[in-house]
This record gives sequence, C-alpha cells and structure tokens, in this order.
Amino acid sequence: MSTEGVEASGERAIAAGDSIGVAVSGDNARVVVLPAEAVHWARTVVAPAGAGFLPGSATEVFVGRESELRELRALLTGGGSAAVTQQVAVRAIHGLGGVGKSSLALHYAHEYRESYSLVWWITAESAESIVSGLAGLAMALCPQWAGAVGSDERAAWAVLWLQEHEGWLLVFDNVEDPAVLKPYVGTLHRGHHLATSRKATGWHVVTTRTMALGVLPLEDAVDLLTRLALPGRAPTSGEWSAATELARDLGCLPLALEQAGAYVHETGAGLDEYRRSLGLVLDEASEGIDPERTIARIWDRTIVAVAGRDPLAVRLLDAMAWLAPDDVPRVFLAPLVSDTVALNKALGVLHTYNMVSFTDQGSISVHRLVQTVLRSRPHGPGDPPPGRRDAEHVLQQAVPLDSEDDVSTTEQWQQVLPHIDALAESAPGGSVPTSEMADTFFAAAQYLFRQQRDGQTITLRQLVLAQREQNFGTADHRTLAGRHDLANAHLGARDLERAIPLLETTLAQTVQILGDTHPDTLICRRHLGSAYGNAGDLERAVPLLETTLAQAEQVLGDTHPSTLICRHDLALAYANAGDPAEAIRLMEVTLAQFEEAFGYAHPFTLISRRTLALAYAKAGDLERAALLLETTLTQYEQVLGATHPDTLATRASLSRVRQTGRPS
Repeated sequence: MSTEGVEASGERAIAAGDSIGVAVSGDNARVVVLPAEAVHWARTVVAPAGAGFLPGSATEVFVGRESELRELRALLTGGGSAAVTQQVAVRAIHGLGGVGKSSLALHYAHEYRESYSLVWWITAESAESIVSGLAGLAMALCPQWAGAVGSDERAAWAVLWLQEHEGWLLVFDNVEDPAVLKPYVGTLHRGHHLATSRKATGWHVVTTRTMALGVLPLEDAVDLLTRLALPGRAPTSGEWSAATELARDLGCLPLALEQAGAYVHETGAGLDEYRRSLGLVLDEASEGIDPERTIARIWDRTIVAVAGRDPLAVRLLDAMAWLAPDDVPRVFLAPLVSDTVALNKALGVLHTYNMVSFTDQGSISVHRLVQTVLRSRPHGPGDPPPGRRDAEHVLQQAVPLDSEDDVSTTEQWQQVLPHIDALAESAPGGSVPTSEMADTFFAAAQYLFRQQRDGQTITLRQLVLAQREQNFGTADHRTLAGRHDLANAHLGARDLERAIPLLETTLAQTVQILGDTHPDTLICRRHLGSAYGNAGDLERAVPLLETTLAQAEQVLGDTHPSTLICRHDLALAYANAGDPAEAIRLMEVTLAQFEEAFGYAHPFTLISRRTLALAYAKAGDLERAALLLETTLTQYEQVLGATHPDTLATRASLSRVRQTGRPS
C-alpha cells in the first residue's frame, strides 16, 4: 500500500491519507492503517451541536481584552490560523507566562463557539501531547471504535475526521516548538487553528499571522484587581490607590493580578499588605486557582526550559534580576561571558521564551515581576542569593573610573545609576556589602552629591556605613565620615527628624576622636547648625554657626571653601531670624568670594546667588530679586538641567516674586 504524496513532519505528528484511509507519522517511520470501518466512521460521524472540549468556563472576570478578541477573530476569519505570542515592544516584555494568552484563547472559543461545528482544546507542549489531545477527540466522537485501539490509531482517526469535515476550531495551547504544528496546519484546511505560546520566534514555518499580546493597560489592570479582591462593591479611593500601586508592582500581568485578587479576597489581607509581602506570596494558590498555575511555578518551568537550551542564559537572567528592569546595556553583561557570540546566543534564548525584551537601542528589559520571583528563590544559609554577586561584579566594572564629571563620564553615570540604585534597594535586610561593592556605592553617592542630589543617596550611604562599621568599628574616622555623609543625605532629603539626631551623635564622637577644631569637626558642626536653622530652631542655629565661622576663619582661612559655606549658612540664619540687613551684607560678601574661588557658574555659587536674591525679595527689593533670579535660573538650566530640583525651585521662586512680590 503506497504512502507516496502523504507527508507530515514532527516528532509524533500524525497525518492521514483520506483517499485510502492511511495515516503516517511525520518521519514516515510508522504507518497507521485505519480499517474500513474506522474510515467509514470518520467520514460519516457528525459532531453534535455544541460539541467540543474546553479546559474551563469563561465566566471569570475578563477585563481589557475586548479589542484583542476582535483582532483575533479577524485574523482567523481572514486566514484560518493564528498564533497568540508576544508583542515586540520597546519597553515591555509580552508573551510572558501569565500574560493571558490561554485566557484570551479560551474566551475566544467560548465567545464564537456557535460559529464552529466543533471546538477542541489541545495541550501542545510536545508532539506527544498533541497526539494525546487528538486521541481524545476520537474518543469523544467515535467511542464505539476508538475505545478498542491505541493512541496513535485514535489520533490518525481524528486527523482523518478533521480532513473530512469543516467548520471546526483547534486550539493548540502552550506550544513549545511551532514546528510540531506544521503537519496539522499543512494538511487540515477545513477549519481554524489557534495556537498560544511563550515563544516569540519560529512561527514562520507555520503562519505569518501572529498576534501581539501585551500586558493590560494600568487602568484595566486596576479594574481587574479590584473586581477580584473586592467583589460586589466599589473600591474606596484609598483601595483604588493601593490597587494601582500593586498593579504597577505586578507589571499589569493578568495572571499575577488574578492571583493577588483571589488571595486578598480569600484571606481578608489588604492590598498594601499583599504588596509588602509580594516575594512571599507569588507561589500561593487561593481557592479557585490551580496550584500549578501560580506565577512562580509557571516561570520555574520556563527557567528549566531555558536552562536546557543554554545554562548561561539562566545565569544572565539571575544577574539581571538585581538590576533595574529597563535598559540594561548588553555591555554590562560582557564580564559574565567568554565572548560576544555566547552573550548574544544566551540572550536570544531568553528572548525566545519572552523572559526579556530588546529595545530599539539594543538594551535589554526584564519584567519587574520576573525579577521579584527570581530574587525570592530560596538559597543556602550564608550564601548570597543567586545572581546577586554577578550583578555586583558587572556594576563594579561599569562604574566610570574618571572622577571628573565631563560629558562622557556623566553619560556613563546616567546609564549605570539606575542599576546601582536597584541593587542597593534590593539588598537583603541586615546584609553588609563587600568592600568592593561598598566602594561602588560610595562612588555613586559622591557623583550624586556633586550633582546636588544628595537627598537621593540615603540607601547608598546606609550600605557604605554598614560596611565601615563592620570592617573598622564604630569609632574609626572612616566610620564617622560615613555617618556624617548619611546625615547629610537625610538633610538633602529634608528629613530633619533623622538628620539632626544623627548629626548630634556624630559631632560628639568627632570632637572626642578628632578634636574640637579639626576640619571634619567644623564641617559637622556647620551642618548641625544649618539643620537647626532649617528646623526653625534659630536660638541654637545662630550661635552655633557664629562659633563655627570664627573657628573656620582661624583654622582654615577666610576664603577656604568650608569657611565660605559656613558664612553663607550663617547669613541665611540671620535672614530667617529677622535681620535682613546683616544677612544681605554677609551674603553679598560671600557671593563675591564664591565667584572668585569657584567661578561664576559653580553650583555653590548658584546657591549663594539664589539665596541673596531671595533675601532681596524678603527685604522688599523685588526688582533686584527678579533680575538676580532670572540670571540664576538661566545658569541652573545650563549647569544642572531644566528638571533638576534646584532649577525647579529657582523657577518657582522667580514666578512667586513676579506674581505676588514674595519669595515663598
């Protein structure tokens, strides 16, 4: 009996020769001969109305996918086959496990079930599972024959039935290798094929009609979350705000939102509480959720598949879990690989499984919830979490070596800072960085300090201080400097309640260890005086700054930078204490000295000029105040940029002076 002209491909794909009632395996290694009785049943059995198999109902909440349903219908009616995979976007990872591919396919099947003679759902993770799914179809339509034969014969019968009848829908869910669908799409033309998959590539062998499926828009994500967590009632404004923050942390991923909503509803836990314990609950299955369909378990299976393709890919993913989720430059990962070919191959595997996405600029993005799952995996006691040491290593290599903040160095810092911040913020509680990593954190904090952004360095300063306390003890001068730096960071963040006690403690220790007039002591005392002034405690601020200025002039000299800054801070305290004449006199002297010592556009000079302008305004000299603020604003925009906090504050002050005649 000839099988010429009947072709199929794939590991266990089954095709049927409808003219002679023969089915062959994809590699022609097996021939399944269907007896005449089976061929007769295949040609004559009609599917009952509404026949089919779907893995669940579509009664659950379905939000934000209406346009995708319409698009999917258009794809299928236009060409008969479609694959729901991922969207190749600039800033998001789509097609990731949990994005809602299977849910969309299920809702499509229910929505348009009446349009099909038969709807059959097949788990398609392998060629073997497809054969099993087709065998189930034979059992459903022809149990009188299929019950007495094996799986291959049943699958062959199902293929023959599909060739003989029209108007059906096959859903191939969670396809791991698109090529296994080729014999079915290639030989079954009388119905529709719909496939879902985590994989982004390989679909050209099956269809050109792929559909891009991304995460939900934020508003739809919050709507879905609140409907599930708070069924039967509208959320309060506070609950809506909490749901918005949680949806952001979950990356608007539908399965994660479903998991969170069910947990909150079942346990009575608040949305904020769930958010705080996010890393602990991603593997928790609530009532109505399949334990094997939690986010953590779905992605665990994906990681196993990735490791099977390229173990290096898992190492890179583990490292990226500790970096910022967006815009990871490929060059950052170079220290972890032997060559560029290995790097590109490993990243390609991650992209294939939608664990990362690529931007137009060539950098890499990782879904923030993937990062949370990876960071939360258990590890041995005393061992660093997987990937963290690699992340530290790549950032140590990426930090600019040049301490001068020229254009090139600034661009390097802007590229690496988000990732250093992410690594710092995700440090396990109570952990102490290595000396090398503490040096990297310190370098980043110093760059931010030079950019007048000291308020953004608190976490970095805390980690540096923890390392110094462990390595050098609490009374070492390096530890005192680290404590002083942390206090100044709190000052920069306008957190006086933390800054003042820390400065008081640090000053007492510095006086004891270094002496009353040591330069470091004078700086610490000046900072404490300024903090008192900012807190409105002028009775302590003015005397302390007067004493410190006299000591600085004697020890450091009249034009030393520390002396000039102390004189500026004292002038500001005079202004706040109601002595504008003395404040303006001292500010004018100080500004002239700043210009001579640092230059016309140095950040210290700009601060001094802005302070003088505000003093003019407070004294009623609005014309001089406005002119000086205009000049200062232009310089701030040139030196620090239009969105720097000091630029924004200067612009606001100028607006108030012009409109109301008041500086604040």
